[in-house]
Amino acid sequence: MAKKQFKAQSKRLLEMMIHSIYSQKEIFLRELISNASDAIDKSYYAALGSEEVEFDREKFVIRLTPDKEARTLAVSDMGVGMDREELENNLGTIAESGSLRFKKEMEEGKDVDIIGQFGVGFYSAFMVAKKVTVLTKRAGGTAWLWTSEGADGYTIKEAEKEDAGTVVTLYLKDDAEGENYSEYLDEFRLRSLVRKYSDFIRYPIKMLTEERRLKEGSEDEYETVTEDKTLNSMVPVWRKNKNELTDEDYENFYKDRHYGYEKPLRHIHTRVDGDFSYIALQYVPAKAPFDYYSKSFEKGLSLYSNGVMIMEKCPELLPDYFGFMQGLVDSADISLNISREILQQDRTLKLIAKNLEKKIRAELLAMLKDDRENYEKFFKEFGRQIKYGLYDGWGANKETLQDLVIFYSGKEQKMITLKEYVDALKEDDKYIYYATGESTARVGKLPQAESVLATGKDVLFFTDEVDEFAVQMMREYGGREFKNVSSVDPEEDATDQKPYEDVIKFCKETLGDKVADVAVSDRLREHPVCLRSRGSMSIEMEKTLAATPQGDMIKAQKVLQINASHAVTQKLTALMKEDPEKAKKLVGVLYAQALLIEGLAPEDPVAYANDVCALVD
Repeated sequence: MAKKQFKAQSKRLLEMMIHSIYSQKEIFLRELISNASDAIDKSYYAALGSEEVEFDREKFVIRLTPDKEARTLAVSDMGVGMDREELENNLGTIAESGSLRFKKEMEEGKDVDIIGQFGVGFYSAFMVAKKVTVLTKRAGGTAWLWTSEGADGYTIKEAEKEDAGTVVTLYLKDDAEGENYSEYLDEFRLRSLVRKYSDFIRYPIKMLTEERRLKEGSEDEYETVTEDKTLNSMVPVWRKNKNELTDEDYENFYKDRHYGYEKPLRHIHTRVDGDFSYIALQYVPAKAPFDYYSKSFEKGLSLYSNGVMIMEKCPELLPDYFGFMQGLVDSADISLNISREILQQDRTLKLIAKNLEKKIRAELLAMLKDDRENYEKFFKEFGRQIKYGLYDGWGANKETLQDLVIFYSGKEQKMITLKEYVDALKEDDKYIYYATGESTARVGKLPQAESVLATGKDVLFFTDEVDEFAVQMMREYGGREFKNVSSVDPEEDATDQKPYEDVIKFCKETLGDKVADVAVSDRLREHPVCLRSRGSMSIEMEKTLAATPQGDMIKAQKVLQINASHAVTQKLTALMKEDPEKAKKLVGVLYAQALLIEGLAPEDPVAYANDVCALVD
């Protein structure tokens, strides 16, 4: 029998498809199952247009048959089958899609969608097979056998087959170093691939499976039992109407898909029809994955097309600040590349992503309003990412995110929103005050925070390194500017400096360029000193940037502020006259204490310890 050549430019094209188009070899099974599903769908369409043809969905099955001895894997269907001409057109010409042609010929789709579009999915079989045969028959027609060992060509001959349908048989390649083709004969591996890629194909995918179990009536004697099992779920939860589903159904699906082990805080089930159509099922997790704030974390929703998984993680569907969301999107309207693994950057994709973003924001706002306890749990896990979103893009996402952030209120002793802070202000209040530190307990003890709280004003406690950067990008909220309690403010601290000119001059000369300035204040309460900053760079920002390359070159302009009414100030004034050297040690100790209050280490811990001892004498 003469071997025929592929009509497409041949060998190089087929080799490129086998080795370059698909990123993972396991994709072949998804493609063959999708083709089998298309073949059954075509039978359905044929039945719609003919009174003589019946279609009983319950009778149609896709079957996997692994044979370890022969090293073959067969994928069979009971679909429409092909005649010789269709074999020539569909399999003899690479990139010729019978499904796409069939789809174009249909005047209108009913409730079944054809999956295949490009006509290359079948050839993915050659990634794992050294030889492929296709035994096919149309109802009432002749059976044909198509055989190929790759780019060298193919043969077609008449064959025997009782029923209509198609059987694709893969003769697997031999195992080699780094390549385990035998895995595609393993029952467990085949089950997992079906569940991963084809779980929601609308027809049952069946396979004979072997299981060892106790013999009936025996306590220790086992037997091997063969069962015909359905490997896929078939009906996707997300395609059901919301009124058919309970919270338990949504939670079970969440756990079954391994989105998380804890009950999700919320689910969002969306169906959109119009210029573009999609169904989305999204979840707000209760816990952040262990790698969530690391570079290894991959955000994205699973992407399906008509129930077939195209991408396990599609990052384009979520902005980074909502990257914690879990779930999926199913749409037939998204443009895919030829391998159905990579999205084309088209308008539909962007519109879907924008819609999803709006839905997520609305759901989070609803949770904030109606379920505050769970929202605070959520924000503890993922709030930092939302605040990064405020900082990212120079505040471009402010309108989307500003009402989602919550901070600890020093006055209320609980988490509050920015709106709640502003609503509690008096008409002439100009600022939203905040203080920064490693923990709420530590921030609450800052002298700068204490002095503002003592006036009856509220102070937000910032404990994440991104907090201050985020509000600086926001600049204001509700017409009020953000203000760090540690920043120098001549308007609010109008202490007359003249009586303390000698003390100020002495401290400046002693500390030199360690500080930008020295001032005396009557607003400090119990603390003898504190550090404030001048300009846009705060001390906390300096600490954060110190961990970055060349960060040690970025310094805040520190102002040492001395408590006017504290006994240590009078002591310093007396020592300046009685013992100037001892007075210098006291200034050094006061500066070191101010650093410690801010969570900074003294520049010379040994000198600091020695000076403390010298002052005790």
